[in-house]
Amino acid sequence: MTRPVPRWIGVLAVIGGLLLGVPLLGLLVRVPWSQVPVLLAGSAARDALVLSLQTCLASTLLSLVLGLPVALVLSRLRGHWVAVGRVVATVPMVLPPVVAGLALLVTLGRRGLVGQVLSLGGIEIGFTTAAVVIAQTFVAMPFLVVAVEGALRSIDGDAELMAATLGAGPSRVLWQVTLPALRPAIVSGASLAAARALGEFGATITFAGSLQGTTRTLPLEIYLQREVDTDTALALAAVLIALAALLVLGATLLNRGRTA
Repeated sequence: MTRPVPRWIGVLAVIGGLLLGVPLLGLLVRVPWSQVPVLLAGSAARDALVLSLQTCLASTLLSLVLGLPVALVLSRLRGHWVAVGRVVATVPMVLPPVVAGLALLVTLGRRGLVGQVLSLGGIEIGFTTAAVVIAQTFVAMPFLVVAVEGALRSIDGDAELMAATLGAGPSRVLWQVTLPALRPAIVSGASLAAARALGEFGATITFAGSLQGTTRTLPLEIYLQREVDTDTALALAAVLIALAALLVLGATLLNRGRTA
């Protein structure tokens, strides 16, 4: 039996849904669908699409490798360290993208705090494809951390304690007990992180620039094309929306299949 909700909640939900959905529908209606294959065949559009897919995959994997440990440690913190850890882990989510890019630039750029040391060893990060991956990871990883950390605090820890008392080491408990229980949160968090990385613009253009085939991802190409070729910009925007929707839909279906 479906749980009832107040009628006024339903009205507000409809208004909120329209606010979120109508602009997307308006954009999709304007796309010249008959010309999309031709518009996407250009070298600039093709390079931007390939680069976005490659860097999105790399940044999502990096978010998983680094974000899961961050979430695990955060869930175990107590006292004032909890607030400090959450601020550090989540502030990149709410920073203006340009500020995030500027922070990366003054830290890892050629004259940055860390970047100038790396430059002495011949390592340049700013305005490279690696800079795109770092920028995407910086703004996307918090989505994974928040999803997994929240799940960690809500799951029952008795299974972990029981496994430990039976002689399982911390790593074995992690791989065989903790991570399987977190699978839905990991899938959801990773999909949100991937979608955020795919749409990243401000931090990328500030830290990595806009070089075709090297740092110019789909959002940057859309921004450039909107002034000179609106049809191409709309076609690329439709591709970006479709990819993000597929990521979120795929995670939803995967989690539904595991819980069914």
